[in-house]
Amino acid sequence: MVVCMIPAATVETIRRKYEVLAPELNERARRLWVASEAEALGHGGLAAVARATGLGANTIRRGRRDILHEPCRAGGRVRRRGGGRKQLTDDVPALLAALEALVEPTTRGDPRSSLRWTCKSTRKLAAELTAQGYAISHTKVAQLLEDLGYSLQSPRKTKEGASHPDRDAQFHYIHAQVKAWQHRGQPVVSVDTKKKELIGDFHNAGREYQPKGHPEEVRVYDFIDKKLGKGIPYGIYDQTANMGWVSVGTDHDTAQFAVETLRRWWYKMGITAYAEARELLITADGGGSNASRSRLWKLELQRLSDDTGLTIQVCHFPPGTSKWNKIEHRMFCHITANWRGRPLVSHEVIVNLIANTTTAGLTIQAELDRGTYPTGIKVTDKQMESVHLFPADFHGDWNYSIKPRPV
Repeated sequence: MVVCMIPAATVETIRRKYEVLAPELNERARRLWVASEAEALGHGGLAAVARATGLGANTIRRGRRDILHEPCRAGGRVRRRGGGRKQLTDDVPALLAALEALVEPTTRGDPRSSLRWTCKSTRKLAAELTAQGYAISHTKVAQLLEDLGYSLQSPRKTKEGASHPDRDAQFHYIHAQVKAWQHRGQPVVSVDTKKKELIGDFHNAGREYQPKGHPEEVRVYDFIDKKLGKGIPYGIYDQTANMGWVSVGTDHDTAQFAVETLRRWWYKMGITAYAEARELLITADGGGSNASRSRLWKLELQRLSDDTGLTIQVCHFPPGTSKWNKIEHRMFCHITANWRGRPLVSHEVIVNLIANTTTAGLTIQAELDRGTYPTGIKVTDKQMESVHLFPADFHGDWNYSIKPRPV
């Protein structure tokens, strides 16, 4: 199928002109007019005119030949009104219904249809219709689908699962807290774990320039290399300064690892940018290593508060809304774009690619963390009692402060 690159406004103008002129033109004059319009548009003109008028490409090409070889011929046979080949759908009215039944088998079609479990390409649709007794080509199928209002589309991520009744109220609460902290000149960070990455010559989605015929060769199967392991990027994004820090772990994504990353960010970036800071606001999703229900997360934050002297306030996003966290679309997306199409063959490669991610003023520092962070650590009730935890009046399970313990 030819892709039309002519602006939609131009196509619409041609359509309107054709609707006015078509009743006054005979068969040959119509061919000559559409051919001259296609020639005037240049590259892509034929497809644009065919789209605007509904005439076939071969008709327009024949008009071109008439202009080149018989420019002065007058008269000739003019097909009488109603002559010529009938529309396929005129002869077989049930064709459109049959086509729609194949395109939407879950709602209209036969659940036993083989197309229910295959990619519905125009060729497969044409083959299925032919098997049902309709003589039709895949190009005609494409035309009919367009007439029916169908187009090629990919799935869109919009469903976030069940929505909490206080979802919007929590968003407003977080926004108000962020603005208040920034107004006082106190640091505000967004934290999260990026997708874990296999280390080795594995396939990485995306493309980058390579010599023709010499793509980067990677493994066929993505089974973890036990010797190389995996990389666990935990990120800290400074919402005020548009700066980030990423620790690339090699062990486990635990609350200890998450808070250790916060500690490294503070002593290597945060304390310089916020020398007078007395508070720290953290926005995080509600699960994973920084889960709102994690006792170990709160205990480790208490230790961080004791070490830094900062009062730490945490605001968790409601369930099913983690993608709203600033770090996702302010930092992680740019990191993914920077290493697209490249095998992440070592932890050092991951660190360097992250550290060299810069866009729209964003700067990131990255460091490898080879520390050991065991899983399954239990926090006792006595340990939790030692945490200076102060739940907020609104949703204390999502919003709370941890203050330094007296020396």
